[in-house]
Amino acid sequence: MLFAYINGKAALILFLAVILYTMKTLVLFDFTPNSDLGNWQVVDDGVMGGRSKSELLIGKEGHGVFKGAVSLENNGGFSSVRLNMDKTAIGETKNVVLRIMGDGNKYQFRIKANSNDFYNYVAYFETSGAWETLTIPLASFYPNFRGRALDAPNFDKAFLQEIGILIGNKKAEQFRLEIDFIKLE
Repeated sequence: MLFAYINGKAALILFLAVILYTMKTLVLFDFTPNSDLGNWQVVDDGVMGGRSKSELLIGKEGHGVFKGAVSLENNGGFSSVRLNMDKTAIGETKNVVLRIMGDGNKYQFRIKANSNDFYNYVAYFETSGAWETLTIPLASFYPNFRGRALDAPNFDKAFLQEIGILIGNKKAEQFRLEIDFIKLE
């Protein structure tokens, strides 16, 4: 009887720990074979005359695949993809967590508290060519407009309404970034 009581108590503690952990984790997008990419938008430098081309699709393994080619022709130089979401409360979360497999290139993860803001908050991440889970503190995202840091505080908002990924390393390059999930913890 004592053993059952201890096991029951341990199970209750484990259950409460899982509940508390999940309360501090918010999945923003989980790429699966059935994911609907309809709310994702590709924005390449063609909006200003450039020639870069990219796409976001679901790969054979069921992960998101952001791939393409960055061109410097016609003053181009970037490719990006973004997701406009319902306004999402950040709550107690402190980090953006990405499970990705990159190609060795450097990327930006971009967030907005309001999709109508003219600027993004940006944090860079480098990829290794292997699957990895990256944790980026929300407080490290700095305000940026068209490649220039703004003289304003780093991200300190209570909501997110847009997330995105951009590649623009001032060189012509092919790229491929696989994404398993994007979440807040």
